Amino acid sequence: MHLPFILLLLISAAPPSLTAASYPNCSTTFSCGPIHNLTYPFTGGGRPTYCGPPQFHLTCLNPTTHPELTLNSLTYRVLAINQTQQTLTLARSDLYNTPCPQKLINTTLNSSIFTLDSDNVKLNLFYGCFLSIIPQSLKAFSCNVNGAESSDAYYFVGLVPVINYIQCAVSVVVPILGIAGERLRSNLATLDDVLVSGFGVKYSDPFSDQCLNCSKLGGQCGVLANPIRPVCICQDKLCVDAGKHGKSTPKLSIVISVVGAVIAGAAITWLYFFWWQRRKQKTAQSATHIESKDHPATSAKSLTTATSTHFTKSIPSYTSSGFGSGKGSTYFGVQVFDYAELEEATDNFNPSRELGDGGFGTVYYGTLQDGRVVAVKRLYENNFKRVQQFMNEVEILTKLDHKNLVKLYGCTSKRSRDLLLVYEYIPNGTVADHLHGKQANSGLLSWSVRLKIAIETAEALAYLHVSGIIHRDVKSNNILLDNSFCVKVADFGLSRLNPNNATHVSTAPQGTPGYVDPEYYKLFQLTDKSDVYSFGVVLVELISSLPALDSSRDRLDINLASMAISKIQNQTINELIDPRLGFKSNASVEKMTTLVAELAFRCLQEEKDLRPTMQEVVDTLKEIQCEDSDAQKAVVLDIRVEEVAPLKGKEGSFSPDSVADKWISNSTSIHSE
Repeated sequence: MHLPFILLLLISAAPPSLTAASYPNCSTTFSCGPIHNLTYPFTGGGRPTYCGPPQFHLTCLNPTTHPELTLNSLTYRVLAINQTQQTLTLARSDLYNTPCPQKLINTTLNSSIFTLDSDNVKLNLFYGCFLSIIPQSLKAFSCNVNGAESSDAYYFVGLVPVINYIQCAVSVVVPILGIAGERLRSNLATLDDVLVSGFGVKYSDPFSDQCLNCSKLGGQCGVLANPIRPVCICQDKLCVDAGKHGKSTPKLSIVISVVGAVIAGAAITWLYFFWWQRRKQKTAQSATHIESKDHPATSAKSLTTATSTHFTKSIPSYTSSGFGSGKGSTYFGVQVFDYAELEEATDNFNPSRELGDGGFGTVYYGTLQDGRVVAVKRLYENNFKRVQQFMNEVEILTKLDHKNLVKLYGCTSKRSRDLLLVYEYIPNGTVADHLHGKQANSGLLSWSVRLKIAIETAEALAYLHVSGIIHRDVKSNNILLDNSFCVKVADFGLSRLNPNNATHVSTAPQGTPGYVDPEYYKLFQLTDKSDVYSFGVVLVELISSLPALDSSRDRLDINLASMAISKIQNQTINELIDPRLGFKSNASVEKMTTLVAELAFRCLQEEKDLRPTMQEVVDTLKEIQCEDSDAQKAVVLDIRVEEVAPLKGKEGSFSPDSVADKWISNSTSIHSE
């Protein structure tokens, strides 16, 4: 009897209790408000409650309003969902439009399913305060509490210091995104803004083990109530009832056992057939061997061909031996280093070898056993999110090949003691170092060098965008320079793949304060124009030599992008340009820096559709460079004409003094560029 026919009989003979009830609409994705392509564990809208755990049921309000999720009696707006990384961005509904809710309660989550992201910070809200002295760290806001006409209210970002004279009736702790906290501290966002931006949460499926078994059966995981238990749904019918402990029902166990026996029988039959084929092949080889005594040359040729064919079929088309398998293996084509080798290369991560310290890890100078000089990035935490960023950077960098992108040599196993990435060593620091850091007074960044840096960075970003990648953390600290001041763009931990034809990627705002696209911050929509905005900030840094954020500047000028927009609109660009570039003394520099400032202004538009593409930025910068080059050629041509002119006439010549004066004037102008 054929195997498919036997299986059909067994399935048709399954107990009626397992096949009678219908459970449709669990196998397809669904949309809830502006969030699309949702699947298990989430339910809501057109997806029935039996398609997932009750803790993940969404209330879908309308196509344009974010859905709501109720946890521990508090309702939250769901701003973004990333089912790959299992993260949510939530905002309390009662604090969404006002910092003065009717019920003053802390934000609490079910820690067994939902945990706060490590990138959040605490926002402390104090109500009904009576302060004899108001610390500078406390910021006041207006609020009425419990029907009172007025009440003093304050907020504080971070861990609250122990201050005895803070006497308030109620205090509420609300998590907010770390980047939102920075903006609030720097007066770049209001209290309402950061409450609306929400906070990050990680989630886990309470029935993940049972669902894994269900997926192996080709089913869709679901959850039934009374009592709550996971089930497996196959073609809209209940095929497995996992029960409280994930065990199949007795009747179904019998069916599965019978099916298993049939499959085992089929396997034995296949093995016998395989053995018979092998025996037949050996017999044929023996005959060939006997024949080779009379024809040795022919036999050798046949054996070589057969061996070659066999190995061609058996060797996989990829060379990777699997990420995490240890020394000697590869991951996406790059070497997986042994942790001990990198520990030795960096002198046990000696602090004296630190090259830089960023938001995700510390970079060390090292020398490998084969003599290569490298930069080793050691990620701070070996948690799920860092592993994701680690693997993300490896996967993206191995797909790219551009002269202005840093090269990745390899990494450690994700099971290693620490997560380490090994890059080519770029010896001349970052653009930030040379503009407003430890090398700011070196004087090496002339205007022509800065323009070259801008073009090469823009070309690297344009290449990324054509490759479907959004960098998401473009800043002067991530632009490395070699000894010839050639650019190497680095740090792809936050980068995202942009699906073909997608208008945006819905994700919680991440990046460095001062560089984050304001539209991305408001709408949670990441696009390649987000990189354009960040690059606009870098352009302003290149012409001003000022950092993106500086709390020592005037309150309205703390944010460099806001400062640049204001000065360009008020036609006071001269106050923005670094005077060391020769803006006032060199007409060519004045023209070039003004054109770059105008380009930066276009990149910094709040609406993304008003910004140019990265390729348009490249083309504009090259046009500016050509004008700069033409201007220099014109200066040289004027000098040569003035020298040669007397030879063509019959009278007089320039005095040596006048020629010398002309050369001094022009050489000074060229040097200042």
